[in-house]
Amino acid sequence: MIKRLGSGIYTYMPMGLKVIRKVEAIVREEMNQAGAVELLMPLVQPAELWQETGRWDKMGPELLRIKDRHGRDYAFQPTSEEVITDVVRSEIKSYRQIPLNFYHIQTKFRDERRPRFGLMRGREFTMKDAYSFDRDLEGMQKSYKIMYDAYTRIFTRFGLQFRAVAADNGAIGGTGSHEFHVIAGTGEDALVYCPSSDYAANMEAAEAIATGSRAAAGAALAKTATPKASKCEDVAAQLKIDLKTTVKTIALTSEKEVDGKVAKQYFMLLLRGDHELNEIKAGKVPGLNPYRFSTEEEIKEVYGCAPGYLGPIGTKAPVTVVADRTVALMSDFVTGANEVDFHFTGANWGRDMAEPSLVADLRNVVEGDPSPDGKGVLAIERGIEVGHVFQLGTAYSESMQATFLDENGKPAPLQMGCYGIGITRILGAAIEQNFDDKGIIWPTSLAPFELVLCPMGYDRSEMVKEETDKLYAAAQAAGIDVIVDDRGLRPGAMFADWELIGVPHRVVIGERGLKEGNLEYQGRRDAEASAVALADIVSFVKGKIQQ
Repeated sequence: MIKRLGSGIYTYMPMGLKVIRKVEAIVREEMNQAGAVELLMPLVQPAELWQETGRWDKMGPELLRIKDRHGRDYAFQPTSEEVITDVVRSEIKSYRQIPLNFYHIQTKFRDERRPRFGLMRGREFTMKDAYSFDRDLEGMQKSYKIMYDAYTRIFTRFGLQFRAVAADNGAIGGTGSHEFHVIAGTGEDALVYCPSSDYAANMEAAEAIATGSRAAAGAALAKTATPKASKCEDVAAQLKIDLKTTVKTIALTSEKEVDGKVAKQYFMLLLRGDHELNEIKAGKVPGLNPYRFSTEEEIKEVYGCAPGYLGPIGTKAPVTVVADRTVALMSDFVTGANEVDFHFTGANWGRDMAEPSLVADLRNVVEGDPSPDGKGVLAIERGIEVGHVFQLGTAYSESMQATFLDENGKPAPLQMGCYGIGITRILGAAIEQNFDDKGIIWPTSLAPFELVLCPMGYDRSEMVKEETDKLYAAAQAAGIDVIVDDRGLRPGAMFADWELIGVPHRVVIGERGLKEGNLEYQGRRDAEASAVALADIVSFVKGKIQQ
């Protein structure tokens, strides 16, 4: 299917390229049907466009920067928001020209730090990206819904089990988005959903709900020795208490330039001992972004001790305390005493320390958490992200001054949406979802071939060769994507190859069966082969393909 040329860079061999072309064909049909118009934007883009939006610096090392012979800066595109916005701002003048949606299928490059998992995390890849332009928020949301529905049809036609989940916009920017994930146990991403409702989100965006109310203090505050217990798990084991009664501290530093000088602000994030920090959510805490984890020197300066024993009671320097929703409802909890080998037990808000400066959703959800829509509890499964739709709003049109004249002749910024599908990533995702110990099991719509003909003795039997050639021609005439294995291999080796490749339908042509008027059919998922009359085989296979 593919051959590795360099780190994260692959040659697509004939079989793999056939799958890619089938993916592209389905995508084009549905995009065109949804009213999008295809164009083609360049791989290499002038730095000036990226500097207009600030992404020349914001994208960081993932953006491959190159210079031409004149020393001018260019980017090898990872995406094309800037270029399409530049196209539209020079072509679109009036409200009468919108809504519009442009798309292209083009090579992209992202300089991943650690390319891995083949096509899952490569550096060079093929992507379909589309961009909608509307006059107002309502129009943009309508275009977004059209694309969301088109994506649902696309992934349904791929024959893949998928889930659309609410997501964070990340570096793309904008106001709202959904990711489309192919469900696979080997997926990188955790998908959160409610089995009894339509709620679904990726782990970055899934809201963690805290229920109930804070109980009254029932224990006295006590400074308790916890030698060599710098982790909540160790504290809980040493004190023989439930991990859920402990609170862990995460020390962060936010640096901002004020009057030409760098000013530091220290934040203490508090989570229950068994919960994990969601860094995307942390970045949304007011005043915290941009942030980094505090250095050991900063921790000693602010808290007066080494990491592992930090807490909100008795810090040396001012610190902004941000409690996760769950922690804000806790009472009689255990927290660091800001002294090595000691923790406070029986800690309570209000009595032993001030109420937190902020209460926010800081953590990753866990299975069994209440669903944010109130219709059940959350479950988690693994997925591979293969598509993403964004409501960009005016994030790019304002910075690049892409405006149109409304009915009153007044300029207004265009409302944008952005919609991507990882074309080449679909290969890897489809395989990760559909395989067994024999090899790949392609969905029929994506398979490099729908049907393989396996003649027994094609090079030795005139009868087998004649009937195979007739069947090949008849299958082609019926619109079946068919291949003949004319290598003359023994049956076991031949069948093993096609099971490995994953062609969904196989017909065996042999002299014995032909004399009886039968051929042998076996689907890739079938446990056994079945006899089908020679006269019926094309219509039989056609019916199987259409199931």
